[in-house]
Amino acid sequence: MTFLFDFMNADFLGQQVWLWCLFMGIVLTLLVLDLGVLHRNSKVISATESLWMSAGYILVSVLFGGWIWWHLGKEPGINYLTGFFVEKTLALDNIFVISLIFSYFAIPQAYQHRVLFWGVLGVIVLRGIMIGLGTVIVSEFSWVMYLFGAFLIFTGIKMLYASGHSGNLGDNKLVAFLRARMRVTNTLHGDRFFVRQAAPQTGKISWYATPLFLALVMVEFVDIIFAVDSVPAIFAITTDPFIVYTSNIFAILGLRALYFALAATMHRFTYLKYALSAVLIFIGGKIFWNQLVGKMDPLLSLSITLLILASGIVFSIVKTRRNQPTGENK
Repeated sequence: MTFLFDFMNADFLGQQVWLWCLFMGIVLTLLVLDLGVLHRNSKVISATESLWMSAGYILVSVLFGGWIWWHLGKEPGINYLTGFFVEKTLALDNIFVISLIFSYFAIPQAYQHRVLFWGVLGVIVLRGIMIGLGTVIVSEFSWVMYLFGAFLIFTGIKMLYASGHSGNLGDNKLVAFLRARMRVTNTLHGDRFFVRQAAPQTGKISWYATPLFLALVMVEFVDIIFAVDSVPAIFAITTDPFIVYTSNIFAILGLRALYFALAATMHRFTYLKYALSAVLIFIGGKIFWNQLVGKMDPLLSLSITLLILASGIVFSIVKTRRNQPTGENK
């Protein structure tokens, strides 16, 4: 018992081990409830169910932030909430690309949740690795924060002039690489990622990947690409690995649940990219402000961030309220 007590109270990346165990316990409980209870069988998830699921994830995430505020203090709590809202909004852009992936591989809605669920498990590991490396780099080379700040400002400005996403995945190098080095079936086999079947030429029974597995790999790859922006953004808010990781993972968990409600209505958020640009520029500029002038009040930073994001969302909804799909698209 003494060993267990000492282990749970030992320091791990700036926080006690039991805090990390508590967080991972909450995440695992949510995942087991999601796939093991609510979605044990493949089915189409309605927009209403998606909104309720997302609301549940957001509630748990915000309550966890309130607990951090109470247990660790005001500043860590505010930093967690700021990171959570920034990461969640930045990840909205991810939805459009995931929708393209599902369309390209012709993944039915009934199987999309399975891909997103297993994608979350990959995100938990991949984000952990990236954040761990980022923590080591920032702690050893503090000047890297200036690079993060400049990168975020550059990304924000670049986003203003972005022409949009490409809808063609046919010439994607990763897809071509996988198809060239793996046996892949021509059609889906239910919700299975791998199947055993006979080779066309030899008749030998072998394992084949299905297009569902290729879609999963692409979803994971897309998350890595988007993490290049989101990880520096959260490090600009706080360098506490616990706050960085927990806010990242909770934002991603809720986003996957919200996908089914937002995928068909992303056209209503046309102007959100301008708000995201402003947020990235603000966060990047805050790094230089903190280093050269003095640390900005975390509550002020959270307020400005939420104001920018809320303005972008409201403006988008108001400006696109008449842009309803035509009858031919229904």
